[in-house]
Amino acid sequence: MNLRRGIRRIRTRRERDERGTTTAEYAIGTLAACAFAVVLYKILTGGTVASALSGLVHRALNLAG
Repeated sequence: MNLRRGIRRIRTRRERDERGTTTAEYAIGTLAACAFAVVLYKILTGGTVASALSGLVHRALNLAG
């Protein structure tokens, strides 16, 4: 009986120690997604990419009309 009680205590303690792990993983994932969004925003609002996209849209509209 004492062995079972000891194993149960170890499991409970381990589960308690890992409670915040999921929250920390979500926080790091969210931070990485925000950083990636900032990088994409900077790239897409830069002059070269904006002019390339604008030219692509103008060509597509001219072909359609």
